[in-house]
Amino acid sequence: MSPSTQLVNYFQLGIKQLLKLIYPEADIEPLADRLLQLLRPYCCDSGEENPDKWNEQHILLITYGDSIYRQRDEKPLVTLKQFLEHYLQDTISGVHILPFFPYSSDDGFAIIDYLKVNPELGSWEDIQSIAQKFDLMLDLVLNHVSSQSAWFEQFKQGIKPGCDYFIEVDPTTDLSQVVRPRSSPLLVKVDTVNGEKHVWATFSADQIDVNFANQDVLVEYVKILLFYVVNVGARYIRLDAVGYLCKRMGTSCIHLPETHALIRLLRELLKQVDPAVVIITETNVPNRENLSYFGNGNEAHIIYNFSLPPLVLNALLQGESEHLKTWMMSMPPAPMGCAYLNFTASHDGIGLRPAEGLLSDEEYETLLQCVTQFGGEISYRRQPDGTETPYEINISLFDALKGTVNGEDQWQIQRFICSQTIMMSLEGIPAFYIHSLLGTGSDRAWMLQTGRKRSINRHRWDLAELEGELEQVTSPHAIVFRELSRLIQIRRRQQAFHPNATQYTLHPLNQALLVFWRQSMKRDQSIFSIHNLSDNSQTLELLELNLIATDEWCDLISRQIITDIHDKFKLQPYQSAWITNKFGSDR
Repeated sequence: MSPSTQLVNYFQLGIKQLLKLIYPEADIEPLADRLLQLLRPYCCDSGEENPDKWNEQHILLITYGDSIYRQRDEKPLVTLKQFLEHYLQDTISGVHILPFFPYSSDDGFAIIDYLKVNPELGSWEDIQSIAQKFDLMLDLVLNHVSSQSAWFEQFKQGIKPGCDYFIEVDPTTDLSQVVRPRSSPLLVKVDTVNGEKHVWATFSADQIDVNFANQDVLVEYVKILLFYVVNVGARYIRLDAVGYLCKRMGTSCIHLPETHALIRLLRELLKQVDPAVVIITETNVPNRENLSYFGNGNEAHIIYNFSLPPLVLNALLQGESEHLKTWMMSMPPAPMGCAYLNFTASHDGIGLRPAEGLLSDEEYETLLQCVTQFGGEISYRRQPDGTETPYEINISLFDALKGTVNGEDQWQIQRFICSQTIMMSLEGIPAFYIHSLLGTGSDRAWMLQTGRKRSINRHRWDLAELEGELEQVTSPHAIVFRELSRLIQIRRRQQAFHPNATQYTLHPLNQALLVFWRQSMKRDQSIFSIHNLSDNSQTLELLELNLIATDEWCDLISRQIITDIHDKFKLQPYQSAWITNKFGSDR
């Protein structure tokens, strides 16, 4: 059967069913035909997904296009590629370059033109050059566009197609059930040639939500998606803020069935073009809601582990593992063909909604007090009753860990490295924010200059200054970067750290220790991942691990050989250990 015939049959069997879920009252035949014509030139031979999309060697970096720059006349994307090749070639496998398009606000997430590169950063050739060396992740910001975009200008002028691309709402409409991620007004007043209108804006007055109830909007974003995959070479597509995509009056307007069906549709369309491409959903919501984006293994390939950052932070501030362990035990293994994306920091703040119901009220308040004491800020969202509640913590993770509930101390570097070691040990694919790899502190000056709390964690490094820091052996940046690079490279050689390898949480008597077991897919390697969460030395009875007596055991991190499985294993403050029975050249 030819790829073209296969594609037609596939549309008849699957795609039309999904379109009917998204547009239940519409005639979907014309829409199905339009999508078929879009995909036909790019149809691949098999249309079958590769079950081996990732392994233990997959490590991602999260960065802005200008997180590192040179003072001289060189585009930041060129500088970024040089940094990646020189410092991270053997450390990471892929890079998530945050929105690099022309934009009007929110550091790139209010996109003016999806098909252009911000000329201040570089060009499509620069992006493609990076994609040739590293697996590239791009953002498909499909919930909203900039108020300065051509579509919204058409809306104001009453010109097609943009005049039909946005959601007009009578300001007297009861929208009290709508879940809000921000405290800004939901509706924005706009002057148009047809008079004053009010449009839906989930995130800000400059980020206007598009109307996916209009089939033309879906077609527009499929065109953009195909450009990113076919022309640019993206291997990962991150669906930004996708949970808010579809709206229906009288509902919460989040996680609607139409939204889940739309994600399934995008996955199925991409499967016909390039089965190796991965869809990642970004839904910064409570844990159970976040898990729903796996669907039945047919929606997102990967979801962010949004509960991990606040829980790891809390565990290290409190010096005990209870809540982190409870959450780990509640997490189901990712479905076949799916995986978690583990991270502890990103360009955004540390989300608090994913910690709802996972921390006690007292610990929640202590967490906020600690990060405020360490120089952080708190951002809020508006509840349906008009009250405001904390939404995220704004601080660099390195500074969030400069102390504990008892105040600042001398263990900041060790505590921070422990946080990253926990993250990269868990089931899933590790993603490191560039400022975590570099041990960057909070940039309060930049925050005050921009007037945006999130800027505190979006420092821009001058490359010459950064290289000067990395060359100083005793610099905190050099210590963090050197040790994390070493740990990542060790990790990439261990099959027990495959993103889907077995994970089991253990329960040592000592609550200051976090201990869990990973086992390779072939069951020939075990790794006991052990982490001291406290500022005191701790001891683990090796008998609690139930090590197999006939195997040799070694800590991959310290290279300490276990000579007696009845011994006690001592860990210094914030020390981590990877005790394994298969160490080869890592011995």
